[in-house]
Amino acid sequence: MFHDLDILHNAEGILLIASVILFFSIFAGKAGYRFGLPALLLFLGVGMLFGSDGLGIQFSNPNAAQFIGMLALSIILFSGGMDTKISEVKPIAPQGVILATIGVLATTFITGGFIYYLSKLVTGYETLTLPESLLMAAVMSSTDSASVFSILRSKGVYLKERLRPTLELESGSNDPMAYMLTLLLIAYIQTAGMNLADAALSLVIQLSVGAIAGFLLGKIAVFIINKIDIDNESLYPILLLATAFFTFAATTLCKGNGYLAVYIAGLVVGNTKIVHKKSIGTFFDGFAWLWQIVMFLTLGLLVNPHELLPVAPIGLTVGIFMIIFARPISVFVCLIPYKNFSFKGKLYISWVGLRGAVPIIFATYPMIAGIEHAGLIFNVVFFITILSLLIQGTTVTQAAKWLDMIDEPERKDVFGIELPEGIKSAMSEIDITPEVLTHGNKLMELTLPDHTLAVMVMRDGRYFIPKGNTVLMENDKLLMISDNDEALLQAYEALGITDYTLKKN
Repeated sequence: MFHDLDILHNAEGILLIASVILFFSIFAGKAGYRFGLPALLLFLGVGMLFGSDGLGIQFSNPNAAQFIGMLALSIILFSGGMDTKISEVKPIAPQGVILATIGVLATTFITGGFIYYLSKLVTGYETLTLPESLLMAAVMSSTDSASVFSILRSKGVYLKERLRPTLELESGSNDPMAYMLTLLLIAYIQTAGMNLADAALSLVIQLSVGAIAGFLLGKIAVFIINKIDIDNESLYPILLLATAFFTFAATTLCKGNGYLAVYIAGLVVGNTKIVHKKSIGTFFDGFAWLWQIVMFLTLGLLVNPHELLPVAPIGLTVGIFMIIFARPISVFVCLIPYKNFSFKGKLYISWVGLRGAVPIIFATYPMIAGIEHAGLIFNVVFFITILSLLIQGTTVTQAAKWLDMIDEPERKDVFGIELPEGIKSAMSEIDITPEVLTHGNKLMELTLPDHTLAVMVMRDGRYFIPKGNTVLMENDKLLMISDNDEALLQAYEALGITDYTLKKN
């Protein structure tokens, strides 16, 4: 359709097509939530729809796709680090780190060995060497749980046994390991061999430099943001964005792992008090989503769907093997020393090992490096990603129900008010129940501690500021603020209040 149109030869036409594709992507993502489909799968589908085998947009530049992926991953990992609460991941940090490192390594060798023997047995395909088989496995050894939790949150699903922070920590920190394995295996193939000690040293250096650089540059970013005085508040998110890009680039140039560095820098920034934190967080959430869409669309445009059909048999075989054998084996082996996950919990972690955009981006590295059979590797990885999203991504909620991993939902914050971090205070939202009203149905009749105010009431979707003689009704939501959270808790106990949320600054 677009082959012979002049619209693609001018800036306005390109901008028009890009905006149409973005509209399609957003509407597809919204529709997909209703059916439990991961947004990633739909964005890839839109890209393929507009690509060479669809409406005819020609895009076959793996270098451009890799550059877009690098920018997108820098932003997504930094934003993911900012959204990760250390208090939540600290109890399961060892398990998450083991899964993100040893788990990736185990998955690579188990899957790589299977691919090697499969390529020797199956006729009609190129026979891969063991290093090439390991390279294919390494490319798709990292998981993408971001799309999983978009489904869980949209359906109001919460998980037991700290499964959510475990999976988020793993998915946010396992990309560096897969990235390093991919580069090491490419170097091994190109040089016809590599000393094992050199490879191990390179891994240690990349991890160490990446972790140290991410921590230090994150601290420097916090210091600069809190000390610099910019009149225009809108420039603070841009300053932090520049910090994220600088962290990735500088760490990579220093032979460290840039992806690990930006994730740790995001962790440092997100778990430290900074000025304008809420507006900065809102900016990065939206910007990360934009780059996720751009990245997925680019990868969808890059693939030629007609090339996926010939690799379907081997892709289906390897994909099923990863889902049923490689991932569960690596998870159960890694978690042997830890007793805080039940057998069902480990099964769920095994099932939620989705492949996403990152493996497809890493699959462009062999193409750019000129590795033999790179085209086969890319197409098989792309096929397995789609297979994983179709099988695992659409059953995330159902699997949690089958394994009895559904937890009680978190209490919803109906007021959505955040106080500046410099204010030392406590806010709480409470439900007015019949037990509370037995102490009196007027605000003045409730026993409240000193330095505590009832600042807002939500009733039937309406909000108003109460007075002393305001009559409270059952099912009202009351917003309280105090400079002493202990006094609030004591008052709640006296009133028989058990349903509340407490925020402390």
